[in-house]
Amino acid sequence: MQAYGYAELVVAETHRGCQLSWTTLAAIGYVESRHGSANGATLKSTGRAEPEIIGDPLDGQDGRSRILDTDRGQLDRDTVYDRAIGPMQFIPSTWQAVGADADNDGRKDPHDIDDAALAAGNYLCEGGRNMTIPGDWWGAILSYNDVRRYAQAVFDKADEYGRLSRT
Repeated sequence: MQAYGYAELVVAETHRGCQLSWTTLAAIGYVESRHGSANGATLKSTGRAEPEIIGDPLDGQDGRSRILDTDRGQLDRDTVYDRAIGPMQFIPSTWQAVGADADNDGRKDPHDIDDAALAAGNYLCEGGRNMTIPGDWWGAILSYNDVRRYAQAVFDKADEYGRLSRT
């Protein structure tokens, strides 16, 4: 919760017109990794998911996109295909473009929920998006993962978090 809220506050200063809500970031974190608990991982007190969350190879099989390796296995340990990494599930090339150091520890770490949440916020707000405009919101989520079922799951969870936080 702290990581998502902090990312919202930073993005409000760095992308003033975006108006990104923590509920969207939290929804992505839930859908992508159940807030850093996918594959038996847990978030440590440092915010780091351990063991590291590394997704299946993006090899074009079983409905996955086909993305050849972009980082020589540096982030995802795969030199043939890319794999989504960390609690917010970034592909290495996207992490290299938007990675952030939200906790000021001197590292941009995709396995750290603080860094990953801020990077996700930066990514969603690219191009002058205003997340209060439905077309911009849907476009941002679909740019994160271009699957309608995924975007709907993020919408439903963000809506749930929004409703629960008002009570």
